[in-house]
Amino acid sequence: MTDELAQSLLVIVVSIVMGWFAFGVLWNIRHGNAVLKWMQTGLPKLGERTTLRWLGSSVVQLGIAKARSPFRQIDVLLVMEPRDVPWLWLFTHRSGRRDIVIVRGQLITAPRYEFDLFTPNSWSEREKAGRSETRQWEAEPIDAMNFRAPVMSRVFTRPIVPVLLQAARQVWPTVWRLSARRESPHLELHVPLPDPRRANAEDFFTSLRALAEQMSKA
Repeated sequence: MTDELAQSLLVIVVSIVMGWFAFGVLWNIRHGNAVLKWMQTGLPKLGERTTLRWLGSSVVQLGIAKARSPFRQIDVLLVMEPRDVPWLWLFTHRSGRRDIVIVRGQLITAPRYEFDLFTPNSWSEREKAGRSETRQWEAEPIDAMNFRAPVMSRVFTRPIVPVLLQAARQVWPTVWRLSARRESPHLELHVPLPDPRRANAEDFFTSLRALAEQMSKA
């Protein structure tokens, strides 16, 4: 291979990578801003003052330090696929990662139980295991999801879970993770990033508060 040809190939490869990077950053920022604009009509259901931070080009963090009841505080993360890095995007996309909303809330009244519900083999389940959060809880299927809970409280918790899952599906029909903890964050919910053209933000956040109410009282 001649030096000229090698240089030409290098220029082509660099141009493709840089072009992909620019397109991925632009796509994520535009998509994230569209979802943020959509959320503006619904976020007052959770609290009056929201802080916003972009964490790179793929994650937006919304924080409400003084949230409305039943929440004490709440974080909402918009986590988009890493479209700016082609090889990372291809790897994570093939492993099942998609654009996702992660809700982590501290409740005024903490749940009396703990459990995890995951869509089998979902990115949310693998991500939890990758962060060494996996507990030695036996798994069993509930409504096409994997249910895990401490052995000592499983008999008490299991009847509650279908009711809470139904409430979570009122927030969004597809649920990738629903978790309860006695320690903060008491509630964690993973659902697909809503399409602003088809979803209603007020309904989304009203249903989220209803889920938290049920989790506090169950």
